[in-house]
Amino acid sequence: MNRVELQNVSVRYPAQRIPTLKEWVVRARGKRPAAVNALRDVTLSVAAGEAFGIIGRNGAGKSTLLRVIAGIIPPNRGEVVTRGALAPVIELGTGFDGELSGRENIFFNGSLLGRSRAFMRRCEEEIIDFSGIGAHIDSPLRTYSTGMVARLAFSVATTIDAEIVLLDEVLAVGDASFREKCEERIRGFHSNGATIVFVSHDLDSVRDLCSRAAWVEGGALRAVGAAEEVIDAYEKARPHPKGT
Repeated sequence: MNRVELQNVSVRYPAQRIPTLKEWVVRARGKRPAAVNALRDVTLSVAAGEAFGIIGRNGAGKSTLLRVIAGIIPPNRGEVVTRGALAPVIELGTGFDGELSGRENIFFNGSLLGRSRAFMRRCEEEIIDFSGIGAHIDSPLRTYSTGMVARLAFSVATTIDAEIVLLDEVLAVGDASFREKCEERIRGFHSNGATIVFVSHDLDSVRDLCSRAAWVEGGALRAVGAAEEVIDAYEKARPHPKGT
């Protein structure tokens, strides 16, 4: 059974709106901003229990693809089908309040993710322990470093039983020790039968965690297949600095 299916999915962002008369006059002398085709006729399936990577350069459409799967962005054309409970770990820190403490944000963010207060109460100590925030947990979130916010956000978002886990650059946060904990938790999801869709620039992590991968270029699929083969093709196609 496929957990995720996309059929001829396209996403087109409209041209940037010109907000003021002054900008309209300035831009009238040049080219009008064009609409952006973020995804172009993407057809893709991810099987139940599969760990699937998505790679590509900045602006290639990787994160847009993940947001379409999560239901955050509706496609302009095509069909998206997901079968099972979703746990999107996207834009760590979104849905937190800087004036609330870390502990209060556990419950606030949990409610935004559709989890009951009773559920979050049961998971509270596990979340705090995993995040490594320690005594800062009762301090206002605005006093946290970016890394601390990201660690807490990842801890909250991944404390759930889900059939489909969507991960966007989550291993780019925190120190090496925390990244190892993140990888271990991702493997735990996978070993429990969850389907993983993992967007990352860290090709070694994609090799290590994923059996298959897709290379996205200019909003279109350039290659889909075994992770090692897709990554090798991507690396060969990337431009290399002069003299190397």
